[in-house]
Amino acid sequence: MTHVSAPVGDSLAAENVLSGLYISFWLPTAVLTAALAIKLPSILRLWRDPLLRAVGGLLLFACAVFVFAAPSTIAWTNRVTGVPNIAAPWVYSLLTALSASWLLLVVHWRNGRSDRRAQTRRATRWVVSVYAGVVVALWVLFALADVPVERPRDLDTYYATTPFMREEILLYLIAHTVACSVTARLVWNWIRTDGLDGWLRWGLRFLGVGYATNLLFSAAKLTAVVARWTGHDLDWLNTNVAPSAACVAATLVATGFIVPHAGQYLQEHWLVRRRHRSLKPLARLMRTVSGSREPFALRATPEMRLIRRETFIRDALLQLSRHLDENLRGRSYDAALALGFEPGRAQSLAAAVTILDAMEAERRSPDSDGTATPDTTYLLQEIQAVSEALRKPEEIKAVRARAAVPAESMSAHEYSVFPGDTPRTSGRKAGRQG
Repeated sequence: MTHVSAPVGDSLAAENVLSGLYISFWLPTAVLTAALAIKLPSILRLWRDPLLRAVGGLLLFACAVFVFAAPSTIAWTNRVTGVPNIAAPWVYSLLTALSASWLLLVVHWRNGRSDRRAQTRRATRWVVSVYAGVVVALWVLFALADVPVERPRDLDTYYATTPFMREEILLYLIAHTVACSVTARLVWNWIRTDGLDGWLRWGLRFLGVGYATNLLFSAAKLTAVVARWTGHDLDWLNTNVAPSAACVAATLVATGFIVPHAGQYLQEHWLVRRRHRSLKPLARLMRTVSGSREPFALRATPEMRLIRRETFIRDALLQLSRHLDENLRGRSYDAALALGFEPGRAQSLAAAVTILDAMEAERRSPDSDGTATPDTTYLLQEIQAVSEALRKPEEIKAVRARAAVPAESMSAHEYSVFPGDTPRTSGRKAGRQG
């Protein structure tokens, strides 16, 4: 074994500054495990999807790398097997497999269309064969090298000039750098693609930064190794900067896989809860119609609570429909437009006025069957907008007051602008003239 005793030199200052830079390997392991747990149901359910298999392999190998690359695990592996530094080719092999999984991911991501299946299969075979050959070479080189001194933290620089081990270290770093460079470039190209979902774009950004940070890992390692070749000591790049860069990169990559799923999940649940809360004014109003409260279950999901509230409101509206006055709704709509409300808001305010009038009519004549057959389509479909309108009682009051003004005194909006309706004001005048 050949070992160069590198001079300390001026690198002591940089080493002292970065001595506290080390980041625990268990932090990225935890984040990667969380990402794998989130993706695992989809991977198992759609196992035939090569893209999902590539994602699963990537996260699994990434977790394995950080578990077995931790200094405590390296020492345990060497002790259990009884072979000094046997953990080195093992960790190098896992890192090489991880690099291959990056390339497989981009191969299936880029060429996932059915018309590119042949191209995808060729690229997959090429990646698997090349990186499998690298793994075999790593073990052959380790068997030929003389590495009797256990080095859990600085093996790459300690044995940087040792025959065969020197080639092994260089081989795994080149394989890692090539895979990382290709993956980072393609991911950043995809970020600029039009039509991506917002959460997916954010996930790709995290992936792009993560793979770019992985290049810092390779650069730090290679610089420290080359420094050993030239008789210099930059070991702090190997023992402090490179591991920390790897931890940050792995955390960013795992976050990139988590963000699209977690973001979409949280957004959907937030929208469900927001819709549930926005329906509260109308649901509270409908309690006086039905004489009861909406069904409630403590363990019900937010989606189920929303469905129950919507059903409760629609059932109460149907019960109230016999007292709905379509003529009043038309006048209220025109009144809302005259007051300056935009058409959508005017519709919801008119519906709110009609509902309140129907509730008063039912209180006055609870046994009456009503005299009209109103169209309740809008009320049943747009309960969200109607409930929002009920939050502004002053606006409803203004519309009711305006709608109560005789039709002849209205100088503006004489015609109905309900989609598909015929002019309503002219119809009322014609009826009176007849």
